Amino acid sequence: MFSVTYAQLNVWLTAFLWPFVRILALIATAPLFSHMAIQVRVKVGLAAFVSLIVAPTLGAMPAVTVFSAAGVLIIVNQFLIGAALGVTMQVAFASIDAAGEFIGMQMGLGFAMLYDARAGGNSVVISRFLNTIAMLAFLVFDGHLQVIAALIDTFQSVPVSANVLGSAVYARGWQTLASYGASVFSTGLLLSLPVVTALLVTNLALGILNRAAPQIGIFQIGFPVTMMVGLLLIQLMMPNMIPFFQRIFESGVDQMGRVAAAL
Repeated sequence: MFSVTYAQLNVWLTAFLWPFVRILALIATAPLFSHMAIQVRVKVGLAAFVSLIVAPTLGAMPAVTVFSAAGVLIIVNQFLIGAALGVTMQVAFASIDAAGEFIGMQMGLGFAMLYDARAGGNSVVISRFLNTIAMLAFLVFDGHLQVIAALIDTFQSVPVSANVLGSAVYARGWQTLASYGASVFSTGLLLSLPVVTALLVTNLALGILNRAAPQIGIFQIGFPVTMMVGLLLIQLMMPNMIPFFQRIFESGVDQMGRVAAAL
């Protein structure tokens, strides 16, 4: 007769549950995986599938009961680690959104909003357009596979037994994540700088034209001209924008490793 003791059941449960919590936390927060268009059952199933593959390679788990205070603390730590890694990759996409915001405001499309299911709110239409292009590029460059691979590597640098809340040393990981958030503005401005500069020159030219020939009605032609120039420049930038997206994604994956190492 086949029988299972409580100790054996606890070993099997911990070997699967703790990696599953970390992986599910990343899937719930990382770009593309966390999209609202993906059903919750699909996210849970993907996390369970990856956990079944990864769990046998992690070695022995801490000898702690799952439902004890120490076991719950480990679950909380795994959730925080996975969420921190997912948010790190979200910062890379936030810089692209920021570039769209800068371009949209300069084009006069700051009022043109679309509902963004990923963000759970409204976003500027140019930002939504660039985000869609970035998502497609993310899939083309196998960014989703790189994110999962980076997560699996963190089980070596940040083992399951690590307590990211119990020591001041681990605070460096959260500081690394917070400092990486500053790249949202710098990278977004760098991405949008050609279009913003060209639109600034266009607005200056329209201002000079308004002073030279007020009868033209610059307020009637200014908005179509700036919008046409902005769209034309975005189209011309697209061949160079995709490689720039790739560098942003690679930087995000590298930063995931730095955050994990600091944790």
